Amino acid sequence: MAETLFYFFIYPGLLFAGVVGGLLSWFDRKITAQVQFRKGPPLLQPFYDFLKLLLVKETILPARGAKMTFLIAPVLGLFGATISATFILLPLFNINIGFEGDVIVIFYLLTIPSLTYIIGALASGNPLASVGASREIKLIVSYELTFLLLFAAIILKADQSMKMSEIIQMQQAGAPFIGSISGVLLFIVGVFCIQAKLGLVPFDIAEAETELAEGAFIEYSGTVYALVKFTKYIMLFILPALLVGFLMSGFNWEGIGILWSILKLLAVVLLITLIRNTNPRLKIKQAMRFFLIGMNALVIIAIVLIYLGL
Repeated sequence: MAETLFYFFIYPGLLFAGVVGGLLSWFDRKITAQVQFRKGPPLLQPFYDFLKLLLVKETILPARGAKMTFLIAPVLGLFGATISATFILLPLFNINIGFEGDVIVIFYLLTIPSLTYIIGALASGNPLASVGASREIKLIVSYELTFLLLFAAIILKADQSMKMSEIIQMQQAGAPFIGSISGVLLFIVGVFCIQAKLGLVPFDIAEAETELAEGAFIEYSGTVYALVKFTKYIMLFILPALLVGFLMSGFNWEGIGILWSILKLLAVVLLITLIRNTNPRLKIKQAMRFFLIGMNALVIIAIVLIYLGL
């Protein structure tokens, strides 16, 4: 029991994933600043932002909303992100206590934060938040099917293994999946799915600062918004880590492999950052068409190539 709690709350769960996610958030903001010819924030700025919201800023509850649901939603979102981090990171850190089918569980757990954003927005009673929630629902309907097909393709490529640790070990014993044509296609799909799940440009339609003033999060402030921000830090870490585990043979914590593991993770985050800084926001119908037609077609092509041994 104590070991399970340690994995969930300390390492590699809540505390560890949140700290690394905060550092990756700084990396993302620093690269963004460089692209825009700015200096960028100091290393600890993401943690200053979090602590300021948590300890200093006042938590204001919406007058017309369902207050209890509004408050519980960010807690459930943080729980979903934390338990997802635990399931994803344990095999990546060579702690093999997973079970057959844990890949399917990870898929469902990763949907929890997005669903809680919708619940919290609808509970706020704010019309702009409701518009943001509506857009988030449409976006989920679009990219979750693509994300599911990505998982199915990875399972097929791993000889129908549905255990995260076995998928990683198969690549470490042979070659990374990204070294094949189908693997490259799946990597492209995975990057755009991550972009959408994180709500980053060009898929930040549900927040759209210039249109909806943070949309789904417009009524959040203080401590509860700190939980939302911490959830986003964790997701910024575990989603690229999942892609590294699925397609890039995971992490290696021996010798030079440590540096190589960090570089792989940073490379995925860098690509995500460059995409969000070089593309305009899409309309919701454009985003839906992008995933339902373009990305799904790409995954299906990849699955056919997997059957052909490519």
